[in-house]
Amino acid sequence: MTQDRHGRYRFLAGAILPALALYAVFVLSPYAQAFYLSLTDWTGVSGQVNFVGLDNFTRLFGDPLFLAALRNNGLMLLVVPVVTIALGLLLAVLVTFGGRRGSAIRGASTYQTAYFFPQLLSLPIIALLWQFVYHPNDGLLNGLLRGIGLDGLARTWLGDPHLALWAVMAVLVWSSVGFYMVLFAAAMGSIPAELIEAATLDGAGRLTTLWRIVLPLLRDTVQVAFVYLGVLALDGFAVVQVMTVGPGGPDNATEVMGLGLYRNAFTFSKFGYAAAMGVTLFFLTLTLAVLAMRAGRRERVELA
Repeated sequence: MTQDRHGRYRFLAGAILPALALYAVFVLSPYAQAFYLSLTDWTGVSGQVNFVGLDNFTRLFGDPLFLAALRNNGLMLLVVPVVTIALGLLLAVLVTFGGRRGSAIRGASTYQTAYFFPQLLSLPIIALLWQFVYHPNDGLLNGLLRGIGLDGLARTWLGDPHLALWAVMAVLVWSSVGFYMVLFAAAMGSIPAELIEAATLDGAGRLTTLWRIVLPLLRDTVQVAFVYLGVLALDGFAVVQVMTVGPGGPDNATEVMGLGLYRNAFTFSKFGYAAAMGVTLFFLTLTLAVLAMRAGRRERVELA
């Protein structure tokens, strides 16, 4: 018995330790190096590295450009996940329960495929396409507005400091909503039909069934979606880099933390300062994920 136990432990160690070693080398080690560089003034080129302690972080929270980026990312964090999840849920409900007697509509898979299509394109390609859509003279959006007689609504969407960030957020929502529609529709499809039938027999209407049965059962899926969309909102680098002038938009209206990190590292050769931005972004993202997970766990405990 003892030999079998030791043999099992050796097998487990042989299976787990190589994976842990790879994880430490390729995941934990880069994080540790980034944390160390954030405490230095390394330029990325020179072999000389001077330890400066928390000076980079002190400068960071006194940097007006970084604070503007922090505000913009905060607004994106409030808008992008909420709007994307709301639209994804609405479309999923219409596809899954929009037919007769609360059944799926005809051609549901076709609609899901059409809405999922933007996921086949990378964010830089999506940003480039929407840059043409937003073009003030030849863009599709202004052309459509002028074509239907709404010339007064035509704008320089990416050139107006008050509209540029909203235009960027609209692209992020458009590119993401199809994926979460499919995700929510799949989660709705896994709900036991007996629950829906029982609610119908008890006289519950569609809205009551959706509010009292379907949405509570989707809480875990919505929680995961919020975390992923929150990470997307705290990034936004690719879309801003490609779409906006500068980049960073007029009067830094679309400045985001990822863009400041890239600029300081590869334009100004301030890798230590850029690493401090990366560490700050890491802890903001980690805090978002922890808060979302704890909120979901607290709700499950209260329901139990």
